[in-house]
Amino acid sequence: MPESRTVALVTLGCARNEVDSEELAGRLEADGWKLVEDAEEADVAVVNTCGFVEAAKKDSVDALLEANDLKGHGRTQAVVAVGCMAERYGKELAEALPEADGVLGFDDYTDISDRLQTILNGGIHAAHTPRDRRKLLPISPAERQEAGASVALPGHGPTDLPEGVAPASGPRAPLRRRLDGSPVASVKLASGCDRRCSFCAIPSFRGSFISRRPSDVLNETRWLAEQGVKEIMLVSENNTSYGKDLGDIRLLESLLPNLADVDGIERVRVSYLQPAEMRPGLIDVLTSTPKVAPYFDLSFQHSAPNVLRAMRRFGDTDRFLELLDTIRSKAPEAGVRSNFIVGFPGETASDLAELERFLNHARLDAIGVFGYSDEEGTEAATYGDKLDEDVVAERLARVSRLAEELVSQRAEERVGATVRVLVESVESADGEDGVRGRAEHQAPETDGQVLLTSGEGLSVGRMVDAKVVGTEGVDLVAEPLLGSPEWSEEAGR
Repeated sequence: MPESRTVALVTLGCARNEVDSEELAGRLEADGWKLVEDAEEADVAVVNTCGFVEAAKKDSVDALLEANDLKGHGRTQAVVAVGCMAERYGKELAEALPEADGVLGFDDYTDISDRLQTILNGGIHAAHTPRDRRKLLPISPAERQEAGASVALPGHGPTDLPEGVAPASGPRAPLRRRLDGSPVASVKLASGCDRRCSFCAIPSFRGSFISRRPSDVLNETRWLAEQGVKEIMLVSENNTSYGKDLGDIRLLESLLPNLADVDGIERVRVSYLQPAEMRPGLIDVLTSTPKVAPYFDLSFQHSAPNVLRAMRRFGDTDRFLELLDTIRSKAPEAGVRSNFIVGFPGETASDLAELERFLNHARLDAIGVFGYSDEEGTEAATYGDKLDEDVVAERLARVSRLAEELVSQRAEERVGATVRVLVESVESADGEDGVRGRAEHQAPETDGQVLLTSGEGLSVGRMVDAKVVGTEGVDLVAEPLLGSPEWSEEAGR
């Protein structure tokens, strides 16, 4: 095989896609491909697409077109689409976007090297015909583990590989290759979703819910720690369902302390929690386990009962506020974030007011607001009583303004508090960037950051206690505490 084969992975969408890209990178490197950061330096540019909402799909198409523009002007010879959009649309995407030299579905991931070589040689690999991936696994969760071995599950690669197959391989190395040097990495806990929210198409192309085995998650975390990772973030479509197909719905509660005990790991964060599936034991573990962040990424989506029922979801304003009260009674400084959809079919002015009532009382640290739009293949797309686009846009702007004001107020509530910060970037040569990191209540990329007033003795990956002295919107400004053990240890080097 030619040693000069080079490939670049361009990743769009969520943290789950980032894990999938690193699995693809591991497979390709194990087969002799050289990984490069820039698509213009690659023989093949692989774009890991997102197929969640219209804006994400547009970004994916733009990335594919941008990569295609490199052909004929440099080294790039082929552009290949993978990921959710490629899986969801298959042949349709290939026909609509002839600029892509290949459209590969999840079933192609195990043979990714052969697929890319075929395309690079000028051959054609037919785009797959999309199918409802929920039908590939048994309806009963208890029957899925054995059946799942024959179904492509991106991010579920084996963790007991021969030495040399993955970077710094050992007996517990995963089929994964890190694509950056960040001290933070996502770990896939499960794939798919059994919920049937009327606005969401994800289960149709990600499939039914299936957990990774705890030993695989633990081994991958140990390997990441050996790579210098200090914080892991557990990701899936619904982490609160973890273990139900393994016979123990409370498996996450026993796994978290084991992950926190991994040598080198300083913080474990859990994302994607369903409010309707939260249970007292899980709240206890998330709020009381050392090194496990008291962080709650709760998928509320709305709080008006009528809208939630139309969404095929549960709860209401008062129940959600009771859940938040329970969390904060155990961890007053716990971080909470959520996303919301406004302008859902049938949403009335009083429904919107109910959502605003919830937001005003919830004291959320981060809020994402999205205007409803039809997503093909979903139940909601068939609903009548759709709101006019200008009404949805007005409500989106209105709630977004409120959300921005509320998260800034929540940040101000933290002034005077001591936060534990993971340093993620240090001052640049010109001194403009400053030292930045994240506290326990801040997940990567979505929840703001901490700007440290001094970086003396600090480096990327270090933990430091700091006192919050100010805010910049959702961001905190904090002064490192010189007496903290982490500071003293680093400063003394």
